[in-house]
Amino acid sequence: MSKEFNVPPVVFPSGGNTAGAAQQRRLPTAPFQPPRPTNVNLPFMSFDIGSAPVSTSFSTPVFGGNGVGVGVGMGFDEEPPLLEELGINTRQIWRKTISILNPFRVNASLHEDADLSGPFLFLMAFGLFQLLAGKLHFGIILGWVTVAALFLYVVFNMLAGRNGNLDLYRCLSLIGYCMLPMVIFSAVSLFVPQGSVVTIGLGFAFALWSTRVCTRLLVELASCGDEHRGLIAYACWLIYMLFSLLVIF
Repeated sequence: MSKEFNVPPVVFPSGGNTAGAAQQRRLPTAPFQPPRPTNVNLPFMSFDIGSAPVSTSFSTPVFGGNGVGVGVGMGFDEEPPLLEELGINTRQIWRKTISILNPFRVNASLHEDADLSGPFLFLMAFGLFQLLAGKLHFGIILGWVTVAALFLYVVFNMLAGRNGNLDLYRCLSLIGYCMLPMVIFSAVSLFVPQGSVVTIGLGFAFALWSTRVCTRLLVELASCGDEHRGLIAYACWLIYMLFSLLVIF
């Protein structure tokens, strides 16, 4: 015997109740939008580009003698040269070079202000002439100059004792400037048969030239060096003879 269940009928709302059902739904909200700016002086921040007036409050930068955009009270014409800003005095380098060309009249007062610009140029020129001879010695040259400066610095200060005032920077500058005869020898050796008697004789002569100039500069610029002139000259001779052998062989 089956049991009957009384199911209530389903009643759909009529057209008049659709508005009420729609109101019960949660309407989707638009994402957050920032308020539109009201300042008309900034048209690039406004969506009404065509309606906003063009702002003329920005002035064009003027470059010239008044110093606008260059610096306070300084124009392009008044700026110092680039080499002077880097601390490179080309006139002083030229004077030092001319003084070394005469080994009998060396002006030691020009070398009181030590620098590394001139020595770097001489070392690069020495390496370039060696490269033209088929020898790649740039790293060897820089390494030997550094070791030679340390060697001469230690030897001189050991001889002078506590009264020695030779610093490593000046020692490196003097050794680099006195490399000028070695640069000339490296250039001359391109036209002389390598390993010949003439090349060996020129090597000894240019090494003696560099030794004389370097010894005189060290003795006159550093104190307590006149007593040990022979030992200082021997140390300089070893340094520049090493570079001459690099050219000969």
